[in-house]
Amino acid sequence: MSFTVAIIGRPNVGKSTLFNRLVGKRLALVDDTPGVTRDRRLADARIGDLHFQVIDTAGLEEAHSESLEGRMRRQTELAIAEADVSLFLVDAKSGITPADKAFAQLLRKSGRPVILVANKMEGKAGEQGFYDAYSLGFGEAVPISAEHGIGMADLYSALVEAVGEDRAFGDEDLLAADGEAEEDEYHPVFDEAGNEILPAYDTSKPLRIAVVGRPNAGKSTLINQMIGEDRLLTGPEAGITRDSISVDWQWQGRTIRLFDTAGMRKKARVQEKLEKLSVSDGLRSVQYAEVVIIVIDAETPFEKQDVQIADLVIREGRAPVIAVNKWDKVEDRQARLAEIREMAETSLSQVKRLRVVPVSALTGEGIPKLMEAVAEVHEQWNRRIATARLNRWLEDIQYHHPPPAVAGRRIRLKFITQAKTRPPTFMVHCSRPEAMPDSYSRYMINNIRETFDLWSVPVRLVMRKADNPYAMRGRKK
Repeated sequence: MSFTVAIIGRPNVGKSTLFNRLVGKRLALVDDTPGVTRDRRLADARIGDLHFQVIDTAGLEEAHSESLEGRMRRQTELAIAEADVSLFLVDAKSGITPADKAFAQLLRKSGRPVILVANKMEGKAGEQGFYDAYSLGFGEAVPISAEHGIGMADLYSALVEAVGEDRAFGDEDLLAADGEAEEDEYHPVFDEAGNEILPAYDTSKPLRIAVVGRPNAGKSTLINQMIGEDRLLTGPEAGITRDSISVDWQWQGRTIRLFDTAGMRKKARVQEKLEKLSVSDGLRSVQYAEVVIIVIDAETPFEKQDVQIADLVIREGRAPVIAVNKWDKVEDRQARLAEIREMAETSLSQVKRLRVVPVSALTGEGIPKLMEAVAEVHEQWNRRIATARLNRWLEDIQYHHPPPAVAGRRIRLKFITQAKTRPPTFMVHCSRPEAMPDSYSRYMINNIRETFDLWSVPVRLVMRKADNPYAMRGRKK
């Protein structure tokens, strides 16, 4: 990426709205309530042919360093230090406030280039505030309306001038911030003997992991421990995380993109609009992830909400891994782990042998084993099985345990193929798919798991009526 831009300003001046405008997606939560954004969020942005990274930050507030607002301010100060240039956003309609002047002084002390941006300049209501912005000492402000997309050309020019043309238009590979991980279209390849050549498991592509769970389960603390820095805002308060924040990390030479999500409470308890937006953002991260780490509390494991979250992950077809957090507080560890694994088998029977890994987000205990489990289930989630092997298996199970006769007629299984991976999905061509009992479908799925080592991930089986090659013969003229 050529350069990094941080969006700075007091609460409710439109920082997240500008962030979404530059990114071209509604990634950051936007609401009229001041202080919606708490963590700093990084994404790829562009204005025309100008590509850069942009950081959305929490609104700067004067507060004690140990308070939540003080910790939010520390995250913003880190963003200023990381960025090549800061966009100092002010609200032209509200005019310049004492808070704006205090934070202008903070930006001057940082020694970083600053571009003053006057937001909410649609109409004439912001003209007085625009001229008042000269008093901040950063020269003429760039007039924009982040909500309506006005003034982006002026902002483009200001950014190029601030970083220089060589830096602004440097060619580097872009890594998509929030695109869905789609499976590449599969085309079978055969060797000279006619055997299907299966693609090898590719570890070069970035691995997308979402971390989900109930509020205060330790999701943000776990990610901070994994990457080895205080990247995400943490604390004893429940519900600190609101936006789904992505963090890039290198693990054993492999690029990992971690997504922290807001805690998911019971649906009946989610009343406020802002919490609904946060949960919706978290669900979106689950849909776009490949592996989902479900963080549960070792002291109260597999409560109803934990099971519902895990069930959602499985229904979405993601590869699940259970992280049992706060393991440092458990005394009889061996007995407790056996009990939790039994709970997992009972509560989430739709996926056999779920990977359950005890961890401590506070001390880092268990994180290497957690990542080994993630790599293992991701490989299974991407596994492709040769069609010839599948059909030999189909012949074998029909010989030893044929489908039951329904209404006196036997169901014939003719052919099976793997329709897709991520998750492994198999299509069976049979004579009467509508009559196939669910019990026999479950038997086939469990047999597939055992035969082809597809434990710990969702497996889907689709029954389809086989085409009759003689159906059109009698219709010919």
